[in-house]
Amino acid sequence: MKNWRQDLLAWLLMLSGLGTILLLMGSTVYVMLMQGIGYFNLTGDSHFSLEYWRNMLQDNVLHRALYYSVKVSLLGAIGAVLFAYPLALWLRQPRTMKAGIIAVLRAPMFIPGLVAAFLFVNIIAYHGVINELLLAMGIIRAPLHLQNDDFGWGVVILQIWKNLPFALILVGGAVNAIRHDVLDAARNLGASRWRRFTHVVVPLTLPAVQVALILVFIGALGDFAFFSVAGPRNTYSLARLMQATAMEYGEWNNAAVIAAIMMVTAAVCTLLITLIITPFTTRKGEIL
Repeated sequence: MKNWRQDLLAWLLMLSGLGTILLLMGSTVYVMLMQGIGYFNLTGDSHFSLEYWRNMLQDNVLHRALYYSVKVSLLGAIGAVLFAYPLALWLRQPRTMKAGIIAVLRAPMFIPGLVAAFLFVNIIAYHGVINELLLAMGIIRAPLHLQNDDFGWGVVILQIWKNLPFALILVGGAVNAIRHDVLDAARNLGASRWRRFTHVVVPLTLPAVQVALILVFIGALGDFAFFSVAGPRNTYSLARLMQATAMEYGEWNNAAVIAAIMMVTAAVCTLLITLIITPFTTRKGEIL
């Protein structure tokens, strides 16, 4: 009886914060889903209709935006983790000025995304820092077109740079949590350094890698600033397409469909990442 009362009291204490969050998020998602099927129209009558879904799913602009957003976001997430992992292993050992190095690596967390995008554009612009430096060194004869490239490499680089500190925190926490006696035991059993890394360190840190990939991917998928400033001019991202559909064309029902597609895309990609990585976290075998 006492435990039941304590649990009830704990839920009541959380209700003020958790209830508000669930109410705001739940009502927003509800309105968005209803707008996608014809309700809550800002103009005209509200009635059930799948016309908006049918129109958007047949729209080639949406298809290109979906492919482009997933491609760039996935490359950005993978790149951030690939850079964060060796940095986390390197920072596990005592280093001179370790605190200063970590502070520098975390600096992008304190720079707003829109500011970072404009700074990056100034660096890669037609007469930006990189082109002027290459011209001065005689490596190129004419400036290169690096800004707003069709593939989206500028956005990928920005996503890696911006999300590297976040990925480093997650992966670094898992790397630092590995006890030295576990590695010593593997060494005493005859495992080489490579075997210790592949059979001890990697399986123990893969859950953090999985979380970092998922969170960075979801954040990059919904990013607006980097895609708008540094992205290609001939292709929308999902976030940019949703904003233009709602604010520039006033088609809020179609924008709601795009928002729902973004949520489904994030959920599907999260499931795929989980299915791919989870088997490696539970792999068993000899370490010798």
